[in-house]
This record gives sequence, structure tokens and C-alpha cells, in this order.
Amino acid sequence: EVQLVESGGGSVETGGSLRLSCIASGFRFEGSDMGWYRQAPGNECQLVSKITSDGIALYANVVKGRFTISRDNAKNMVYLQMNDVKPDDTATYYCAYLWEPDSEVGTCSLGTSDWGQGTQVTVSS
Repeated sequence: EVQLVESGGGSVETGGSLRLSCIASGFRFEGSDMGWYRQAPGNECQLVSKITSDGIALYANVVKGRFTISRDNAKNMVYLQMNDVKPDDTATYYCAYLWEPDSEVGTCSLGTSDWGQGTQVTVSS
């Protein structure tokens, strides 16, 4: 059974930083693409970043230069370092096991990944 557990969300002021963490189990982590989706109430989900099994990191334009995704295969962990956050970054963030390898950043592709329970990020102005 795939399990993804996120942590690290919270409230932060504009321009601040947060680091999200996710521990994964139930599948072959080191051979899998991983990502972070986000969804705000009333908005479509968005794959903001993904990291391939080879360690290639990709970002949606809205977070490029501010967010950094990384992974630790020895610990089955994936991280999202969020810097210079903005009120528009407010959303629930979901760690995702991207079992569909063609998942495209910046899009919402339901039914192509497994998600954790989510962690809330709130950015105040």
C-alpha cells in the first residue's frame, strides 16, 4: 500500500520560507518520479514541482527560482524548500508519487498519481 506523509506546513509571512517534507513507503521509491501538487479552495490542482528518479528537477513557472525540490533515496524522503513565498502560494500541498512518468509541471493530472493527506501552507501579506 502506497503511503505518503507530509509535514512542515504552517503560516508564514510574505517573503518568508518553509520546508515541506514527505516520507514515502509501499513502492520502489528510488525508481520513482516524485512531486508536489498544491490546491487552493475553488482552484484547480497544480503540479508545482517534480523530481525524476534520476534527480532531474522541474518547476512550474509560478514557483521557478523560489522553490527547490530534492530527494533522499536512502530515507525515502522528498522535500520542497519554499523561499520568498507569496500570498498566492497559500494552498494545501500534497506529496505525490507520480506513477505516470509524463506528468507535466504546471498542470493538474488527476488519476496519474497517489497523494498524501496534505499539509496546509498559509502566506500572509
